[in-house]
Amino acid sequence: MPESLMMAFSWLDWLALGWFFACWAWYYEYSRRRQRSKRCLAGVMHGYRYDWMRRLLGREARIADATIMTHLERNGAFFASSTLLILAALFGLMGTTERALLVLADLPFAASSPSRLGLELKLLLLIGLFIYAFFTFTWSMRQYNFCAILIGSAPAADEKDSTPGLRKMFAIQAANVIDLAANQFNYGLRAYYFGLALLAWFLHPLAFILATAGVVGVLFRREFHSKTLKALAAGRDLDITFRGILQHEETTSESLKSQNK
Repeated sequence: MPESLMMAFSWLDWLALGWFFACWAWYYEYSRRRQRSKRCLAGVMHGYRYDWMRRLLGREARIADATIMTHLERNGAFFASSTLLILAALFGLMGTTERALLVLADLPFAASSPSRLGLELKLLLLIGLFIYAFFTFTWSMRQYNFCAILIGSAPAADEKDSTPGLRKMFAIQAANVIDLAANQFNYGLRAYYFGLALLAWFLHPLAFILATAGVVGVLFRREFHSKTLKALAAGRDLDITFRGILQHEETTSESLKSQNK
């Protein structure tokens, strides 16, 4: 590593940067492993997406389903366009680092004597982070396009060649594709969260460390311990229980009819 690059940051800056990447990598891997769990937002929403695709196959008119897919795609388009504006602002800031150094030097809690190279490297890291967010949002948009095509190609409700096994397989695979699109959208939002933590580095590396820990804590709570998760999981459990009761009643009724005969 060049000596000038090593001198651009203090040992505390390097520690904060390593902490930042370690926290992001840990949370990514942890959430990926827990994705199919019933007690996380991704796992609960997968069940709802499967139910959505399964019930879609029983409907003749699917205009509402296509409208929902268009709305989901527009969310990604909004964030992708916003990311381009942020990137334009960051590239513009790269040309005014001298003025930015003066502004940072006047902040009461900013680190002492920030260097121009250090500031430029921080800006480049922010630029790289939002470039990653842009690619994830645009990939999410494309995947939602694929989901719209899947809805258009779904077997009709009265199609004779469509077997129950084929319908079930279609619902599973369509729900998986929607999951992939939603995951990419979540990765882009997660980049925004960590981008906010990275802004604290411009003040002080300790603020950067605390902000990174705070972002991980917020993401962890919302994904695995939020009230929204509890409500979604409760609704899912009640739906499964109610369907089980109905199935049991139908089976009991059929057995009683056969005995009476």
